[in-house]
Amino acid sequence: MFWTIENDELSVTVEDLGAQIKSIFSKKYDTEYFWQGSDKYWKGRGYNLFPIVGRLFEGKYTFNNREYEMGLHGFARNSYFTLCEKNNERMTMAISANDETKKNYPFDFIFKIEYILKGNSLTVNYHIENVGKDKIYFGLGAHPGFNIPFDGGNFEDYFIEFEKPCEPKRLLVGPNYLMSGEEVKFKLENDKILHLRHDLFDDDAVILKGAERSLKISRKGSKRAIKVEFPKMPFLGIWHTVKSDAPFVCIEPWENLPSNEGQLQDLTKKENIGVLDKNGVYESEVKISIE
Repeated sequence: MFWTIENDELSVTVEDLGAQIKSIFSKKYDTEYFWQGSDKYWKGRGYNLFPIVGRLFEGKYTFNNREYEMGLHGFARNSYFTLCEKNNERMTMAISANDETKKNYPFDFIFKIEYILKGNSLTVNYHIENVGKDKIYFGLGAHPGFNIPFDGGNFEDYFIEFEKPCEPKRLLVGPNYLMSGEEVKFKLENDKILHLRHDLFDDDAVILKGAERSLKISRKGSKRAIKVEFPKMPFLGIWHTVKSDAPFVCIEPWENLPSNEGQLQDLTKKENIGVLDKNGVYESEVKISIE
């Protein structure tokens, strides 16, 4: 099922499978900004990542000396969310723990995603609640894909510009797209600008630590832009289909990282893993603006 919220500026459609955005359509520019999925490049559009980010070594992790299996980016993206409430400019969707989720993730939780329109901006609020008796551990991230180009020109005419100068580190991945433990300096033009090129993604996502948490995607000579803000998320993945000329780019703010290459990791020891005590609540957000 699909649900739509809209105002004078934007129309946003979300589906129940994964609570994934299907469309961000600008009425002002008469333009679809969101990647629509493709058999050739990537069938997804904008996954919500929970309760892990990325891959696990051999698809497994441990907790309390027991092994559990988990697929890429967790199970939320393949789960059907329930629509909890909706009006013209806001809707909330949720999943919660059940017998199936506990086979892979032994925690009692409620995971809500709220979509809120205000002017030219869509705010995606993530809400995780511990409804069990013990601590829960979780990963969280976003994976929205945007059409490039969205204002004429070619893919290589576009660039990402961070709001403030920064000197991020690129976190390198190994042959199985897991974290290698290596960090290198990642040079930006004027400490702010990353020019998009298809070969930038030949080794999978560009994963950054220490980047400014507000950025714009734009094209030289254009006043139009997509702005993405992610104030609480310390890691940023930038991706499109490996070794391709895919006409989109994903801006992926992450709370935590994929597993380390060659290591079956304890969930409690993953870098930046989220932790919630009994009755605890965690909230984070990603804001997308069409300028």
